Amino acid sequence: MADQVVINGVDELRAKVGEEIGVSDWREVTQEDVDTFARVTGDDQWIHVDPERAKDTPFGGTIVHGYFTLALIPRFSYDLYTMTGVAFALNYGLDKVRFPAPLPTGSKVRMRLTVGGVDDIPGGAQVKMIATLEREGGDKPVCVAETLARVYTG
Repeated sequence: MADQVVINGVDELRAKVGEEIGVSDWREVTQEDVDTFARVTGDDQWIHVDPERAKDTPFGGTIVHGYFTLALIPRFSYDLYTMTGVAFALNYGLDKVRFPAPLPTGSKVRMRLTVGGVDDIPGGAQVKMIATLEREGGDKPVCVAETLARVYTG
């Protein structure tokens, strides 16, 4: 497992703006994972769930849902860092999300996480993280997302 960084409070986080927090371990995304995501979300588009039909696409097989890839960000984030010195944190949303390259099912994916910004809000701070998910052997990221969280100090 990747070394988990402990960030103590908003000031320490602010001091890390522009820095990469870390890189997660690789995680394989299986067809079973993709099929489960499709069942849960109702997104059963054939490019994700029909390996036979998907063989004839430029991808040569099924690809992982973009939103599935995006949903891996919290899991990888928990592996990479934890914050102390705050009361709690909440997901506030996203500023920008792009899927520059497909993620073929069966591939391994990992995430690089960089602190993009820390802005004061009443009772705490709004934090922007830049999450870059990459495929093992790929030359372009499969997802780049600017995530927003609000951390409250009291």
